[in-house]
Amino acid sequence: MSIRVSRAMNAPTDKLARLIRPELRALRAYHVPDASGLVKLDAMENPYSWPEPLKRQWLERLREVAINRYPDPGSRVLRQRLRESFGLPAGADLLLGNGSDELIQLILMAIAQVGATVVAPVPTFVMYEMIAKFLGLRFVGVPLGEDFALDLPAMQSAIHAHRPAAVFLAYPNNPTGNLFDAAAVEAIARDAPGLVVVDEAYHAFALHSFIDRIGGYDNLLVLRTLSKQGLAGIRLGVLAGDTAWLQEFDKLRLPYNINVLTQVSAEFATEHAEVLDEQAAQIRADREWLHRQLASLAGVRVWPSAANFLLFRTDMPADTVYAGLCRNGVLVKNLGGSGGVLERCLRVTVGTPQENAQFLDALTQVLRSS
Repeated sequence: MSIRVSRAMNAPTDKLARLIRPELRALRAYHVPDASGLVKLDAMENPYSWPEPLKRQWLERLREVAINRYPDPGSRVLRQRLRESFGLPAGADLLLGNGSDELIQLILMAIAQVGATVVAPVPTFVMYEMIAKFLGLRFVGVPLGEDFALDLPAMQSAIHAHRPAAVFLAYPNNPTGNLFDAAAVEAIARDAPGLVVVDEAYHAFALHSFIDRIGGYDNLLVLRTLSKQGLAGIRLGVLAGDTAWLQEFDKLRLPYNINVLTQVSAEFATEHAEVLDEQAAQIRADREWLHRQLASLAGVRVWPSAANFLLFRTDMPADTVYAGLCRNGVLVKNLGGSGGVLERCLRVTVGTPQENAQFLDALTQVLRSS
């Protein structure tokens, strides 16, 4: 005979306060909005799928995968193909992660000593600050200059004052879309006492890179992702740098972090890079068209972009515009809650021509309703 014991569930408030670090409890989890039924233009994804014949070839390749076996822990075939694709200089290698977020985390875990500081211009990719705070590191944001340009004197002042263990530079920057001055980035690499991580997540749309300059600096790392090129679903980030740095970060990487389906899919994609290149070229052309259309709207200011998205500001509150776009079936990124230079700002991903037209129609309706 079993005895069923009933006990009221009590929230573990006291234990949470005692065991969870206060800086972690003060944070909020990263929120991803539900895009069901909406034109999804909020996450900088490539809107194009692969052609059907290519999909069939890919699926045939996946049929050969032994999913009952662990994947190659070092992703050797994929890393070699990416090394060739990137044109790495001598002495450099690659480390792969489950998206670039994992690689940012590995870098910051490796330098997470007591009192260590991370510096980045702001506004920028939120994960630099979030992951730094997850790990108990101090984050110092340096405001961008006019039109979101990199303020080199302010960055140098922060570097000299805080002696950061790492500086992160998104190139192009997210959410502003602009490329920082390359000479300013090089000056920071020379001045910084710690690592300088140039995040090239949008390289396919900017066509500018620091990969070939890795050998010129003993502290330079270059971060990339395949997400923006149409492989967001397989989660693959790539860190390029001197082998000595990567060997240290690799000690923190959990075994088998790149699953076998991701490895095989990414290998297949490298064999058909021309398809991704053609899609990126289409997105770049559509970006310029969308920029012109936005610039022609009364009450809208849009900034030039070297990425696959556009930052724009309206005369209306960002919350109002965001809600109106959602009612009209379009999801973008609402940045107004950040305040400061992003007040009344939103970010729209460049979609297909049809999606871009739907977004413009929806935005026009929202603006007219004011």
